[in-house]
Amino acid sequence: MTDGTTWLAEPQSIAFGGYYVVLARGLTPDGLVGRLAEAVRGTTPGEVAVGEHTSDSLLEWMDDTYGDVYAAIGLRLGRTEDWTYAVAYGGWQGEFGPLTPLSRDGAHLCVLEFEEENGKPVPPQFEYAHDGRLLSACNLHLDGSWGSEEVEGDPATAPRLQELLTAAGLPDPELDDREVHRTALGVIERFFGLSLPKQPIVHGTLPAVVLESGFPKPARH
Repeated sequence: MTDGTTWLAEPQSIAFGGYYVVLARGLTPDGLVGRLAEAVRGTTPGEVAVGEHTSDSLLEWMDDTYGDVYAAIGLRLGRTEDWTYAVAYGGWQGEFGPLTPLSRDGAHLCVLEFEEENGKPVPPQFEYAHDGRLLSACNLHLDGSWGSEEVEGDPATAPRLQELLTAAGLPDPELDDREVHRTALGVIERFFGLSLPKQPIVHGTLPAVVLESGFPKPARH
């Protein structure tokens, strides 16, 4: 049995600063890394495999190598059921452009993002694309604080998700933001059949890659 995604609503569920998680169907971990590299703003970065890491050890490696954990983007990779996933670390905030084009050739891509320490503050974000088309996207507070209050996307998909969120009582200004976050994640995971295993991501080791372009190159020994 695997986990869903509602555990992401816990405080610092993966690392300090929030989370950036991409789930994909129809792509291998290497294929997902290659497409994510395409989405980094500016020059397409190089992909450097750095072995297996926990969350803490990858951040330590990045700090030791680059002098600042935010000076690079690290990705830990895994698979669960028919989903491939990538979890970002370090300086991912604002570095990835739209991922909808990366769902070309029949791939499914789901992006879950939360800049938890952003002072603005920015609500959690969700996006799901398939075969180059945006099926649905929204901020998970559904409150109009950042973009539209409603689910946007494909007219055959977005309204169905909107109906389920409404049936779950969202938006509800009386609810705590974290409870709204958790409830919205639960609706979305059931609608799209999402799965993200907490144990290996939070406590285990996973293969890791660093996207290097634009960052200081590490010393080679």
